Amino acid sequence: MDCKKTGELILTLRKSLGLTQRRLAEIMNISDKTVSKWERGLGCPDVSLLPELSAALNVNIQQLLCGTLSLNDAAEGNMNKSEFYVCPKCGSLTVCSGKAQVSCCGSPLKSLVPQKDDSTLNISDSDGEWYITSEHEMTKGHYISFVAFLTGDDLRIVKLYPEWNMQVRLSSHRHGMLLWYCTKHGLFRKIL
Repeated sequence: MDCKKTGELILTLRKSLGLTQRRLAEIMNISDKTVSKWERGLGCPDVSLLPELSAALNVNIQQLLCGTLSLNDAAEGNMNKSEFYVCPKCGSLTVCSGKAQVSCCGSPLKSLVPQKDDSTLNISDSDGEWYITSEHEMTKGHYISFVAFLTGDDLRIVKLYPEWNMQVRLSSHRHGMLLWYCTKHGLFRKIL
């Protein structure tokens, strides 16, 4: 571990989160002088503190040890590798074409992991389109928030709202993955 590089990264991340040295020290139950020492490259965090520091700065431990943030490989920006994030507080949807660190309403979001088809949707092929319906509850507290169709180079999303009928039409000219998000049960997928 290069103390100088790690210290510079801690400083950069701390400032990007709007934290003072004192606030970071309070979060970690250490002194602000310790944080100052790290940031000046005069010492490195103890190994036992790395998990807590990693969580406080929203960065993984490997990046802390290397003192650099690694960027995604441009070749990995494939639509099939898209990650979906939904904010539990406001319901906002964020989609990234690769791994990302996403936050909303002041909290980091975890990528949704699609579950296998739960047979909630009825899908029929009609004149080159998939007509998708569901008897799923569409109340304010429990509804299908969006339906998406994903291929290697294309993503189409239809946003749905509570108290609307669940009806979606999507072009059916290619194979891909159909995804839908239930506000109570999570993300589901079906290969079409």
